[in-house]
Amino acid sequence: MNSGGIATRLINFSQVLVGRIPGSLGHVNVMANMMFGSISGSAVAAAAAVGGTMAPLQKKAGYDPAYSAAINVSSCITGLLIPPSNVMIVYALTAGGISVATLFMAGYVPGFLMGIGIMVVNYIIAKKHNYPVSEKPTLALVIKYALDAIPSLLMVVVVIGGILGGIFTATEASAIAVVYTFILSVVIYREIKLSELPKIILESVVTTSIVLFLIGVSVAMSWAMTNADIPYMINDLLLSVSDNLIVILLIINILLLIIGVFMDMTPAVLIFTPIFLPIVTDLGMDPVHFGIMMIFNLCIGLCTPPVGSALFVGCSVSGVKLQNLIKPMLPFFAVLLVTLFMVTYIPQLSLFLPNLLGI
Repeated sequence: MNSGGIATRLINFSQVLVGRIPGSLGHVNVMANMMFGSISGSAVAAAAAVGGTMAPLQKKAGYDPAYSAAINVSSCITGLLIPPSNVMIVYALTAGGISVATLFMAGYVPGFLMGIGIMVVNYIIAKKHNYPVSEKPTLALVIKYALDAIPSLLMVVVVIGGILGGIFTATEASAIAVVYTFILSVVIYREIKLSELPKIILESVVTTSIVLFLIGVSVAMSWAMTNADIPYMINDLLLSVSDNLIVILLIINILLLIIGVFMDMTPAVLIFTPIFLPIVTDLGMDPVHFGIMMIFNLCIGLCTPPVGSALFVGCSVSGVKLQNLIKPMLPFFAVLLVTLFMVTYIPQLSLFLPNLLGI
């Protein structure tokens, strides 16, 4: 997906959708990250593919490079909530007995809320700094960009539709997505030559092996913690503070925000789901709602030092030093936290679509 020209076509389509709003290129960045992230299920892939294309365009239009990088970093995580999402599958595996399809549907509204919140902040800052608005595209250009983007966006329809329809599992859907992307990139878009495939496959193998190693070590650590009765100790400690779900969720959110700063998302989900999930379910919280809250929370950690992978990729593709990015990120952190607490304390934001679809 990174190499196949999908990001460029989604950026062009985003320009058609939001290009006339103040701070247009910032909105394009957010919209393209939401679409590309939902297709790839990876925040890092979105940060690299979309950010690498948008950074020079925004610089040419007069945007502060640090601010452009901040928009890219804060919005690339939306794809982890808008399905299909890799980390949702990891959570479903760890929690046990939770439908991946239900989790996928539960992520739509929180994911869109996250993106809209970032766009609102961008609109306010763009008005203040008088950032330019893109030129109005011609009808022919609108049609061209829309037609170019449709094959990429259809991947979401194929994957989600297949899972919801019971045609294939989430694991099988990933293989179908690979085949679909191969046809799209090699045959339709013709952005990848067959001679480039060995390099792309090798890079994919390396990335996958890292993830599998993290999962293996995290499962071992989770087993060790369970044997040492650490989940029960934490359970007793939390319930000794309060048995009020509102207070418990506040404490868990604070703990997860701290954990997300120092630990990557996948091992954090694998280690802390077995610890926190029994506590909140005993107090009456839906495990699907908790999963969305947990994933949203840990997404923020991807944007923070010292281990925030999305942050470092965003800095790399934009050429901005880390210390220059922290200040422009602060307004986006604020809106992410506000949205997190909305998702935490308004269960229907997560459960509305699954309930509507009867899953």
